[in-house]
Amino acid sequence: MRALLNFSRAIDKFTEIVGSSTSIIVLLTVAVGFYNVVARYVGRLIGIQLSSNALIELQWYLFSLMFFLGFAYILKHGANVRVDFYYANWTKKQQALLDFVGTVLFGIPFCLLGIAVTFHPVLQSWGLLPDGSWGSWEISPDADGLPRAPIKTMIIVAFVTLLLQSIAQAIKYLAVYKGYPHAVEIIEEDIENIPIE
Repeated sequence: MRALLNFSRAIDKFTEIVGSSTSIIVLLTVAVGFYNVVARYVGRLIGIQLSSNALIELQWYLFSLMFFLGFAYILKHGANVRVDFYYANWTKKQQALLDFVGTVLFGIPFCLLGIAVTFHPVLQSWGLLPDGSWGSWEISPDADGLPRAPIKTMIIVAFVTLLLQSIAQAIKYLAVYKGYPHAVEIIEEDIENIPIE
């Protein structure tokens, strides 16, 4: 069990790094959005187009990245929405058993299904043709738009990071259920250490 918990800790560290990067992405999203608004109005005043579809789409891509990279972080810290009228009154072992079963029966299969369903469309976005050869990337239909393949690839990245964190959570839930020493503290530490911005 110790080896599994060490593996879980390694995933947790990776999730922290990826999740923490979203704060930078938030700042970039706000900066690009601010520039787009100012450029639109200033451009109208002086009669020059200062913004472009590429910058508008960049703002959309950054906004999407915040969510894609934040899913696993939210799961790790238990910051997802819960309606737990009964769950809150259960013992830690009962809660861990329910969380373990839910993660194994629903969370992990959902991630695997998400990866399987999005894999081929992402390859098509990168230029995979029906005959197996490669063509050009999928590009935005808007003038000066950005390529769509990189942001579509982040869908798979989001499912993979969520899958890894789901596996880490399942290991921790199993450790709590089996009464492994300090397992409860590990999960509570994750929940209590949510940075408040």
